[in-house]
Amino acid sequence: MAEHTGCVVVGGGPAGMVAGLLLARAGVEVTVLEKHADFLRDFRGDTVHPSTLTLLDELGLGDKFDALPHSELTAAGFPTEDGGMLKLADMSRLKVAHPYIAMVPQWDFLDLLASSAAEEKTFTLRMQTEMTGLIREGGRVAGVRYQTAQGTEGELRADLVIAADGRWSRARREAGLEPREYDCPFDVWWFRLSRHDDEGEGMLTPRMRNRRFAVPLPRPGYFQVAYLAPKGADLRKEGIEAFRANVTEVCPEFADRVHELKTMDDVKFLDVRLNLLNTWHIDGLQCIGDAAHAMSPIGGVGINLAVQDAVAAATLLAEPLLRGRPTPTDLAKVRSRRLLPTMLVQALQRILHRAVMRPVMAGTRNGPPEVMIKLFERFPQLSYIPARLIGLGLRPEHAPKFARRPMERVRH
Repeated sequence: MAEHTGCVVVGGGPAGMVAGLLLARAGVEVTVLEKHADFLRDFRGDTVHPSTLTLLDELGLGDKFDALPHSELTAAGFPTEDGGMLKLADMSRLKVAHPYIAMVPQWDFLDLLASSAAEEKTFTLRMQTEMTGLIREGGRVAGVRYQTAQGTEGELRADLVIAADGRWSRARREAGLEPREYDCPFDVWWFRLSRHDDEGEGMLTPRMRNRRFAVPLPRPGYFQVAYLAPKGADLRKEGIEAFRANVTEVCPEFADRVHELKTMDDVKFLDVRLNLLNTWHIDGLQCIGDAAHAMSPIGGVGINLAVQDAVAAATLLAEPLLRGRPTPTDLAKVRSRRLLPTMLVQALQRILHRAVMRPVMAGTRNGPPEVMIKLFERFPQLSYIPARLIGLGLRPEHAPKFARRPMERVRH
């Protein structure tokens, strides 16, 4: 006999966990399926932006989040060829309680969401449980088939399936939904290097030199570094010595520590995608987060757009779920609400791809175009616009009333 739940969420990332938490607080019976045994995976998006920090306050989790080890970035910019610095996004200009980007390991963020959701009677998290297919019945999606790490197979029927299983979403593929792919000129090679206490505070500063591009992200005790290489380049074939030389060329300050990279196994590859679904749902299934729109790592907005999708989905679909099955009209409202904010951020990313990343990798420039530099130098208040798009988005989502809780204080 198949099991039944009100809503099954495929994927225990930021979008899936936020959707599960909010729906459970509405009283919806919700089950989140996560194929891994834990959340401990390196080099996932770790940037938590002001919109998400505000949401955590509204959910009563702000103090618990603040107690997690993290660093804070108040601005992002580019070094210029004359040795100066172009401040492209100034978070301090935002009139919010948390005008900064918090850099925190994603597993800590997910553990916080999971422990809070576990307090809700209608919430279930199944780790080591992978969706293997969709159940279709009467022309609609009626649940999922799954398999556990022990090989047990089963069916979980649901009034709604939420696909939150990332840019390579199996649920999306099974639903027959294909995203439109946009040109992306680079892939990312992630690695970790030690960090001194006085390094990298306050401002995110990409480094560009001689066709090389790197972004050191400060974490407590270490740098998480994104090395951008032309799309399709296989740096593993060149070997670790060549990779260390490339890193030292673009980031001379790391010359004293690149030896910490022992082999290319210490470097993780990310196949960057930038895409967008035209339709985010079929009857019985709703896509959110990367399953609906994979984002470039530029700006670190992926987590936050995914979280805002989850809040919108929970806000719009909780009541229909409590009544029974959400209709296709109900599901279409999620895309209608989130499409324009998503498209605007992707448009900004595509502009930066063309104006900055591609010329740097072609060797024609080592920074932003001169017209951009002069514009932002003359009108520094323009740094509010990227900060707004990156930090808050066009339409920041707030916790619905049913999900709000008093702040849970942390005992020291």
